[in-house]
Amino acid sequence: MLCFLHTSADELRNQQPSLLDTLCSGSYLDVEKTARWFGAVFKNAWKCVPLSAACRLNAVHFKRSCRFQLTPMIQRTFLIDVMFGVQQGNTDIFLSSQESEAAYTPSTAWPQTCAVAEAKFFKHVAARAGEDSFHLGCLKVCAYILVGYNFSTHELKTVLMHLLTAIPVECWNRRHLVQRMEDILRYLQCCVEEKRLDHFLIGNKAVPAEIILPWEFRVSVPPSLFQRVARDPDRHEQALYETEMLRDRNSADKWEMTDFHLSHSRARWMWRRRSSVIIHQMSCACLSAA
Repeated sequence: MLCFLHTSADELRNQQPSLLDTLCSGSYLDVEKTARWFGAVFKNAWKCVPLSAACRLNAVHFKRSCRFQLTPMIQRTFLIDVMFGVQQGNTDIFLSSQESEAAYTPSTAWPQTCAVAEAKFFKHVAARAGEDSFHLGCLKVCAYILVGYNFSTHELKTVLMHLLTAIPVECWNRRHLVQRMEDILRYLQCCVEEKRLDHFLIGNKAVPAEIILPWEFRVSVPPSLFQRVARDPDRHEQALYETEMLRDRNSADKWEMTDFHLSHSRARWMWRRRSSVIIHQMSCACLSAA
């Protein structure tokens, strides 16, 4: 397969079969065609990986993504979900194969995602925080207590990111868990009362400079994630009620990390590390097969 960036249009057009036909619809990169192509290349490349002798691979093709089921001979089955993204310039913002919030997403539409920039922000915080930092633990606990309420994990994550730039990192350890939980829910409640929760990465001077954003992100007015709350009085009233309930629930509960939770986290970390090795091997094999 010839490179899109370093090959002339004529050479690309003359490939058999044409790469443009394989991956594109008209002049646009097609998500669904890309997913089908990647799934086929991945399965062929799997045969070249030594691990294939010890693991069985089953591939499930979705319209805009791929899922691979790895079943080792003596261990439980693991699932690897693969999403696709196109970098926007040289920034940390990408165009993603994920579905948009619209009822219908055309196969040539790649919604913008800030997932990489957000991950880079949390990595920046982790580098400055101590080993006892519990900011991600706060996010997990909040996500747990939000089950059954109308707030999304993205809204919760946005609140946490705003607070991580406002509260010193040394104040995010386990000793301060109860206070930080209260801060998160109080900030959420204030945003609901004001009917506004600013996007974290757009128009925010507190974003670390090492996170590379498009120029328009830096100079634009941040959009609100609570536009629906602002437009709908009934939704606003319900959100106010839920934030009050959440704060009452947080005050009544005690959040403790048990040895079981810690050992479970270590086990998941070990699998993530092993998965990274497998994916790296598969990436090399895919390049060779292509």
